[in-house]
Amino acid sequence: MKPEVALELLETAAEQLEVRVSYEPLQSAVVHGGLCRVKGEYRIIVDKRATAEERVTTLATALARRTTAMRAEGKTFELAPKVENLLRQHDATPRGRAA
Repeated sequence: MKPEVALELLETAAEQLEVRVSYEPLQSAVVHGGLCRVKGEYRIIVDKRATAEERVTTLATALARRTTAMRAEGKTFELAPKVENLLRQHDATPRGRAA
């Protein structure tokens, strides 16, 4: 799947999960962004200078972390199969543990 298509799918999924995505210039050359909580709302901040592939990795990893936590809280939601596949590929959470 092309990174641009994956980005669009992930951004739509974030909106569906009520996670705000913003693209901002970040200082670190190592990290390209991630999930945070600001005033009780979840956000994913992505380095706007990151490549499309890096943006996909950042978004997918952050959304995988958030969906794992949501499932552990007993929340239900439905995501497109392609999105679920992307999240599984980027899920860094050890199986059986919620973030």
